[in-house]
Amino acid sequence: MTKTAFLFPGQGSQSVGMMSALADEFSQVQATFDQASAVLGYDLWAVVADGPAEELNRTEITQPAMLTAGIATWRIWQALGGAQPDYLAGHSLGEYSALVAAGVMRFRDAVTIVAERGRLMQQATPAGNGAMAAVLGLDDQVLNEICEQVAAVGVVACANFNAPGQVVISGNKTAVEQAGELAKQAGARRVVPLSVSVPSHCTLMKPAAAKLQELLLEARFSDSSLPVIQNADVRAYADAEQVREALARQLWQPVRWTETIRSLLDAGVNRFVECGPGKVLASLNRRIAKRTAVFTLSGRAAIEDAMQTEESHEK
Repeated sequence: MTKTAFLFPGQGSQSVGMMSALADEFSQVQATFDQASAVLGYDLWAVVADGPAEELNRTEITQPAMLTAGIATWRIWQALGGAQPDYLAGHSLGEYSALVAAGVMRFRDAVTIVAERGRLMQQATPAGNGAMAAVLGLDDQVLNEICEQVAAVGVVACANFNAPGQVVISGNKTAVEQAGELAKQAGARRVVPLSVSVPSHCTLMKPAAAKLQELLLEARFSDSSLPVIQNADVRAYADAEQVREALARQLWQPVRWTETIRSLLDAGVNRFVECGPGKVLASLNRRIAKRTAVFTLSGRAAIEDAMQTEESHEK
């Protein structure tokens, strides 16, 4: 029996022109971006389609752009008669896309919230004080211990457990740099500084998380039509208050992506579909779940391929 999980990408998958191929063929793209633009008060599609990249990469713009791109892709899948997945999940920001797709949040509310989420994150640390770096080829536990050793220098923590041997650390710039050096000494294959202005998923984001929780309390949440595996606890919640609380904690706690995918495998999922721009999650999944089918929805041909494979599995 085939079980499918739809996965929604987050910040880092954005690029100028990222939805152009789908926009040329499907009206849902422009319609969804028009809805988001009406909420935001500026032309979000113009930034996504034409850039400049520096503008699109501003956290408060990236977040609604990625949310909108994910939901536009989801709407195309639905319009073409794609089957409902068994589970949904999203990487960090992508969790909001998953919750909209599941009917938990209204799209316009999510646009407002993620734009403010981006602003709050940017305000939480002075420019130049935060940093993130990807550590490749080191055991998770060893990296956790290194972060603990460096705690006297400043905040640094494992922020994204993306795949075995691929973990992102986050915190104060000096502490992240020192942890990176120790990681290399401990045998890490590479340490790659990330081009981000906000140190996500560490305790520096706690003030932003407190303000975000107030915003989440004002938004209407409904019961989920599909289970959404949330990053903070690697579980799906039915209760709206638990969903809100997990979303707020997600801002300063690690993204447990490897565990999320493994929990879906344990639930019988044997088919993953990345619903949004890029192939970041598909690439990670091939490292976590090497024997499962992974699809992206980058254009009509890719969508039709995912649908045909789905139908052949069902026969």
